[in-house]
Amino acid sequence: MITAEDVLDLPVGARVATQARLPLPVGSTTSVSVVIPAKNVAAYVGETLASALAQGEVTEVIVVDDGSTDNTIAIVRAIRDPRLRLMTNDSAGVSAARNLGARHASGEWLLFLDADDRLRPGAVAALLAAARGAPRAVLVYGDYNTIDSEGRQVGRRDLLKGRRKPSGDVLTRLAAGNFIVNGGIALARAEAFRAIGGFDTSLRYCEDWHCWCRLAAIGEFEFAPKLLLDYRLHTANTMNAAVRTPQDFFPAIARVFDDGLILARLPEGTAARLRQAAEIHLVTYSAMQAVRFGRYRQAFIYLGMVGRRSLKALPRSALRVALACFGI
Repeated sequence: MITAEDVLDLPVGARVATQARLPLPVGSTTSVSVVIPAKNVAAYVGETLASALAQGEVTEVIVVDDGSTDNTIAIVRAIRDPRLRLMTNDSAGVSAARNLGARHASGEWLLFLDADDRLRPGAVAALLAAARGAPRAVLVYGDYNTIDSEGRQVGRRDLLKGRRKPSGDVLTRLAAGNFIVNGGIALARAEAFRAIGGFDTSLRYCEDWHCWCRLAAIGEFEFAPKLLLDYRLHTANTMNAAVRTPQDFFPAIARVFDDGLILARLPEGTAARLRQAAEIHLVTYSAMQAVRFGRYRQAFIYLGMVGRRSLKALPRSALRVALACFGI
């Protein structure tokens, strides 16, 4: 198997050729493993599992319990489906839980679903259809809408119908900011995921963005323009502006721009500019989350942080924050 290190050691021209050879064509017997890290999510995990098991194309669902002290494990064990597997992770963290599930997954594709979100009907079928049209893709992704703790739709991202996100060689765009946002909207080739080493367990936040960037360094992405996931926003979210600040996410930026695999594939001389763009992206996202949770003072503080980095970027960030007020 070709590893990410093998790709990094090759000259630039050879890396492009290897990038094209790494994935295998998608066949009619394609298998999908859904990996769900879970910790104290008894209120939601049943609904999440039902949404995953309702996907006819899913061959297995692996729940990795990360030290729950509520009824999470009991709820999982009560579900009778031969595709469902339960593992334990002993509070090693969400990245370690995902990596553990991925190591034991048998599917050709992996989908990392959070235990409080839910897949929409036909989500996996739509991703596989996009994958069949992009045989060189190592990751296929769609879009999401947001729901509240009670499952009511609060987002209006359906108004963005027709919006296109990047396909093909997306690394430069992705390094400037995570446009995937949630792993529940993406299928990653298991072979490619293992080749880049999975999620970095040293990162507490934005570890998924770092992982997607490493995947983008060795292969192409493909976008499926459909809403595939209900992404639940509530006070326990790790990205909740009530408990997180932009500074919490900056270690991930440092990690991305200190990663040899990623840097070797970025156009020469672009790293500093892309790093600034990534900072602005994450600070803007923090401001958007602050607005969604009614923390308006924080949102203005974060917009001030954007302005100090780039006055040119401020109007666009302010527009994104304003749209967040309307669930967009």
